[in-house]
Amino acid sequence: MPQSLKRLKLHGFNNLTKSLSFNIYDVCYTDSPEQREAYIAYIDEAYNAERLTAILEQVANIIGANVLNVARQDYDPQGASVTMLIAEEHPGGESMSNSATPGPLPEAVVGHLDKSHITVHTYPESHPHNGISTFRADIDVSTCGLISPLKALNYLIHALESDIVIMDYRVRGFTRDVKGRKHFIDHNISSIQNYLSRDTKNTYQMIDVNVYQENLFHTKMVVNEFRLDDYLFCINAADLSEKEYQRIQRLVRREMMEIFYGRNLNREIERWATPVAQAVVPESGKDYTQ
Repeated sequence: MPQSLKRLKLHGFNNLTKSLSFNIYDVCYTDSPEQREAYIAYIDEAYNAERLTAILEQVANIIGANVLNVARQDYDPQGASVTMLIAEEHPGGESMSNSATPGPLPEAVVGHLDKSHITVHTYPESHPHNGISTFRADIDVSTCGLISPLKALNYLIHALESDIVIMDYRVRGFTRDVKGRKHFIDHNISSIQNYLSRDTKNTYQMIDVNVYQENLFHTKMVVNEFRLDDYLFCINAADLSEKEYQRIQRLVRREMMEIFYGRNLNREIERWATPVAQAVVPESGKDYTQ
């Protein structure tokens, strides 16, 4: 058996907590108040509590979890939340591993395990003036025991198609082996990217910020290709004048960059060619933040 797949001989239960925080963003240009309302209504229906519950049930299967309890709620005027209590290490768990390889895609969901929780909350919103609307879903998967929630990443990324993905993975606490030695992590990991399939890596640009000493891993992703039609609602790019095309394209790209970098950017940033053309401020040394 490969070294990475060997199980630790523990003194009692595996007390490590492995937590994945997974945030996805969808960006859209809506030309009028009616279109904004229609977009929010569409998102609210597409990501209602019932569908989100089905997605989380698949996540539970992938990480091998038994679902103990589900609480879900749709909100007025918009948004939804689902909280799922799960439980740990089913007999089927022997075939599972935490090797740094991609988990299954949506059409190949398998597994079984037990203990902790999965939650999802949605946040549709819109800019009051410039026509930009966004949708954010926050998903937290926390497990105790053998399997890492990173095995659910491929499924989540494919099930929740998104323009920007921001992920945090943290292993907390320690577990003790039969000799009394503490283990602060029980699997090898150098990057969240190791758990992503090739097609996902080809679709997104990625940046890592990892703090190995703290077992803290952070990855940001933004789509590689930009087609304005993918960000329009109820209108087509071919129907726009060249001036309108360029204006809307700048608005959408700027919105994506601000979400990706986590800060407000001024208009001079619009000269950059892609939503994530550079990971640092240009060599001019100018501060492009407001």
